[in-house]
Amino acid sequence: MEALDLARWQFGITTVYHFLFVPLTIGLSLLVAVMQTFSVFAKDPDRKDAWTRMTKFFGSLLVLNFAIGIATGIVQEFQFGLNWSEYARYVGDVFGAPLALEGLVAFFLESVFLGLWIFGWNKLPERIHLLTIWAVALGTTCSAYFIVAANSFMQHPVGATLNPETGRAELDSLWAVLTNVTTLAAFPHVIAGAWLVAAAFVTGIASWHMVKHHRAADDAGRDTEEGSRQHELARGLYRPTVRFGVLAMVLAAIALVVSGDQQAQIMFKQQPMKMASAEALCETETGASFSILTVGGPDAFAQDCSSITHLIEVPYVTSFLATHTFDATLQGVDELNAQAQEEFGSTVTDIHGNQVTAEYRPNLFVTYWSFRLMMGLAAFSGVVALWALWATRKGRTTGSRAFQWFTVLAIPMPFFANSAGWVFTEMGRQPWVVHPNPDDPTVRLMTLQGVSSHPAGWVVASLIAFTLVYGVLAVVWFLLIRRTALQGAPLPHRDPGTGQLDTPVLSFDY
Repeated sequence: MEALDLARWQFGITTVYHFLFVPLTIGLSLLVAVMQTFSVFAKDPDRKDAWTRMTKFFGSLLVLNFAIGIATGIVQEFQFGLNWSEYARYVGDVFGAPLALEGLVAFFLESVFLGLWIFGWNKLPERIHLLTIWAVALGTTCSAYFIVAANSFMQHPVGATLNPETGRAELDSLWAVLTNVTTLAAFPHVIAGAWLVAAAFVTGIASWHMVKHHRAADDAGRDTEEGSRQHELARGLYRPTVRFGVLAMVLAAIALVVSGDQQAQIMFKQQPMKMASAEALCETETGASFSILTVGGPDAFAQDCSSITHLIEVPYVTSFLATHTFDATLQGVDELNAQAQEEFGSTVTDIHGNQVTAEYRPNLFVTYWSFRLMMGLAAFSGVVALWALWATRKGRTTGSRAFQWFTVLAIPMPFFANSAGWVFTEMGRQPWVVHPNPDDPTVRLMTLQGVSSHPAGWVVASLIAFTLVYGVLAVVWFLLIRRTALQGAPLPHRDPGTGQLDTPVLSFDY
């Protein structure tokens, strides 16, 4: 395996791994901020206490996830200089600007105000303290925006021109980079995906504890003191959180559908090859169908369109996704590949000066199935939302074991959907690391031209090291999150003399 393939594998593994934590941090920071807002402005003492406990419980999970996300994110930027030095040389002046803004703006907000939030309980005024977690939520959202802006330049370069003397892209307008139409379409979709991840996380954990306390109440007897206490925990502490998580899931799903539709329209104009590859549409077709199941020969889902058979199709849907018309003509992969070879050449010079055949088709197997996994796994959350709404209707709680386990098993589905979406976005852009802008294709770079020239053995060593270290971190993260989640929120205790509830403490497991 060559250094190019190894470098791509390393960047793919570390990026997908890192992005397991990113959407949870982005979404959960907002949901925790909303929970604390409910607590601050609640007039009923019991409701105020319940939302305070939920805030600190899910806040502790947020901090654990945030720590791992920071540690794995630092590695990403080093890879540009190590494995992708030619890419960094070519677009570093442009690509580095939004990354620098992320550090100056987003990291500042996140680190400073997260510290104030953690250590400011009962020290800062209540509403000032509330603003600190909202600042954290703003920081995570800003971080997402700057990263999406950097990635969108790779998808649709704007605000830069190619210097023919240096052979580098130079920044003309930072504003153009930050307001790239691709950024404005992708950012809401990324944020909505993060909300869905966090909402499923909150719903699954709260549902688990609601069922646990419901069953404990049944076992003890509702007419006993312990049974009444357990029932109140299920109904008063966890049921509102389940309903809150479901509401967040519904809002996130609506935002995902609307923003995803906008992205499809832009993708069809900017990267028609990605749209065709998502459908494995090999031949140009009018009124293109959307295939639910497609099969092919041994090489059919690499970059070769031979022997592909669409078994189950929904007529006209792909044309509608691309243009909002059912009779639109979509170019096939083969035709688009021929056009690209005519425009950009049938051969390309790699970093070693060798002439290699230019292939402008992405891996069809990966783009086809990652696109469907993205949608299918995200839709799984809809089943959870409907079941949770039914189980908690009219003030009820449930002791269903099936519901308890289903909501927990549903937690990772939006995580995987997000990862599949990014795999589709990046693999569908291949063979470009900077895809040419259809209006001005001068700024462009193929992936094989962006890799560093060091030996493959070096990449093998770092790939093995990162994979092992990240594997250990994944186990540590899972064990800490699982232990904290199973402990649940600190349970309320009333003083026998005064009848007042105790104050929950923000705590962490190490």
